[in-house]
Amino acid sequence: MALASEHTDPGNGTRMSAADRKVLAGTMVGTTIEWYDFFIFAQAAGLVFASLYFGPLEGESPGLAQLVSWATIGISFFFRPLGAVVAGRLGDRIGRKAMLVFTLVMMGSATALIGLLPTYAQIGVWAPVLLMLLRILQGFSAGGEWGGAALMAVEHAPVDKRGFWGAYPQIGVPVGMILATLVLFVLRSSMSPEAFLAWGWRIPFLLSVVLIVIGYFIRAAVAESPVFKRMIERKRDTATPLRSLLRTNKRQVILSAVIFIGNNAAGYLVIAFLSSYAQKSLGMPAAPVLLATLLASFGWLIFTLYGGILSDRIGRVRTFQIGYALIFVWMIPMFLMIDTRNIWAYGIAIFILTIGLGLSYGPMSAMYAEMFPANVRYSGIGIGYALGAILGGAFAPLIAQALLGSTGWSGSIGLYIMALCAISFIGASLVKETRGAPLEADRSSADAEGTTR
Repeated sequence: MALASEHTDPGNGTRMSAADRKVLAGTMVGTTIEWYDFFIFAQAAGLVFASLYFGPLEGESPGLAQLVSWATIGISFFFRPLGAVVAGRLGDRIGRKAMLVFTLVMMGSATALIGLLPTYAQIGVWAPVLLMLLRILQGFSAGGEWGGAALMAVEHAPVDKRGFWGAYPQIGVPVGMILATLVLFVLRSSMSPEAFLAWGWRIPFLLSVVLIVIGYFIRAAVAESPVFKRMIERKRDTATPLRSLLRTNKRQVILSAVIFIGNNAAGYLVIAFLSSYAQKSLGMPAAPVLLATLLASFGWLIFTLYGGILSDRIGRVRTFQIGYALIFVWMIPMFLMIDTRNIWAYGIAIFILTIGLGLSYGPMSAMYAEMFPANVRYSGIGIGYALGAILGGAFAPLIAQALLGSTGWSGSIGLYIMALCAISFIGASLVKETRGAPLEADRSSADAEGTTR
């Protein structure tokens, strides 16, 4: 693999090398599988887990089973920081590539096992216990997945195209949603609700095995990050990257977590809550809702990629600010449109939401990588991302359900997301523009401190 300065320039129309394409495919495939897994879990949590794994709770209090089902989504997020610490320590010492292959296999294996898991009616209380354990395993592996993928993309990229290259692991979210939604759409359209509840919901989980095999071979062919190679050659390896990170780059970790909160919470409305809300609360048919979600996923893909490109032109901070401002102003109108129960209004509403989601997600890989020195970069961005996910999307569907139940007004959910977006807007504004910051292995922690005010 050529050094960053020797790369072709995809933005100017020159052809990318085969090695470049392998890097981008390798970074995208893992996050695609990760979010495919998370999306089908979120959909199952909204549609089937309450009755199959937490049914007895319904007798104690109406709606309790669904609330606990939503909570299973959030449980895994508490283990993301642990996954980020472990993968970050190893990734900063033995390499980005090895950890990417490991987290990919772990994530996919946990997902496939959920597809084989007996229900409460079959094995009693062990069913929800095992479901939560597998969900925790998903969270642990996801904690190490994103950081490695982001670094592989950004550390291979030409300096003026880091936003564009860094958007590739980011578009794994909408691509994963597209794959999952297509599978769910086919299943919901081709079988009865009873058949889907009995066994059909397991098929998307079992199909993750195919994605693991494909992803493994793609990632195995990707070269190690050139920045990591030079860091090792110059023996800049840090024996305790976590200790060094917390000593010299604590502020960057906090800011990276804060920046992600609003996007992750709003994103989980699309990933998990809104589809269930439209079907269960508004009585809209499943197939059109899934089709609308599918079209919105394409919008999310386009605007995430454009967000990375835009950040190479106007800067990471400005792109984040625009994205969060768009989400903020759209929240209340979005719910007003959704509550009309018109499928066209529903589809347009969530599609427009993806504009702001994309612009506040596409620049993230580049910005976070530029905020940390190479010897603690994997640990830093992974932990910041994981903490932001806990504070943002981990319990967003649960909080949304609780707000809806207590107020009876869907706009209260919009106000909740608006508050989080305001916090993330401020967090992004506190970062000094990082575009073009050096990524070389000899960059000192003092240099990194200069990337934030």
